[in-house]
Amino acid sequence: MEAFGGFGIFLLIIGIIAVVMGLRLVNQYEKGVVFRLGRVSSTPKEPGLRVIIPFVDVMRKVDMRIITLPVDSQQIITKDNVSIDVAAVAYYQVNDATKSLVEISNVVAATYQIAQTTIRNIVGQSNLDEVLSQTTSINDKIKLILDTATEKWGVYISTVELKDIKLPDSMQRAMAKQAEAEREKRAKIIAAEGEAMSAAKLGEAADIISAHPIALQLRNLQVLSEIAVEKNSTIIFPSQFMDTVDSVKHFMAKESTK
Repeated sequence: MEAFGGFGIFLLIIGIIAVVMGLRLVNQYEKGVVFRLGRVSSTPKEPGLRVIIPFVDVMRKVDMRIITLPVDSQQIITKDNVSIDVAAVAYYQVNDATKSLVEISNVVAATYQIAQTTIRNIVGQSNLDEVLSQTTSINDKIKLILDTATEKWGVYISTVELKDIKLPDSMQRAMAKQAEAEREKRAKIIAAEGEAMSAAKLGEAADIISAHPIALQLRNLQVLSEIAVEKNSTIIFPSQFMDTVDSVKHFMAKESTK
């Protein structure tokens, strides 16, 4: 009887050890894929304290959070034969834990390699101006291709961004000269438009003066008056100006008799 009691305690201890060995903790951001004798046994385990069969089941936990994947800078030749260095960043998330373990041996390395290759292909099919001015469109093209390629691995690509584009020094100088020439062109156009408007106004003034000759004489007097106020200087009046004064007096006399 005592032997049976001792054997029962032994079995109880073995059972407790087995249960403890079978306990697995799955974090909130994880899912646990259970392989029973090498085969996927059921749907992934949800977060919490889970029990598996020791020595029979093996649990692999998969991180379900969004992961940042930097894509190192690589040299790419654009469609118009310009060599540039492009670095990018991709954000992906595992949405099928079982596929990410069964369909691919290393989902992180595979996603990185296909992202790097796709970026090189898409940028290489674009002109330099498109790469610099249509970055959003290129990002969308890369994301679409990556999302399609990684879908069978249970991976969803949420965002792809070209974050750093380095141009050769010679190209930077050429673009700086082009931008400077563009600014000079706009400045000359604005100056020419100003001259055209000024010439038009001067033409209108000339038409008015030709219809009223005395207006020119009055303008001369106004200019002399402004010079006398601003400058403390001696003004020499030419003989023609005295004729102008007489003309003004004659004009004023005619106006007063009306």
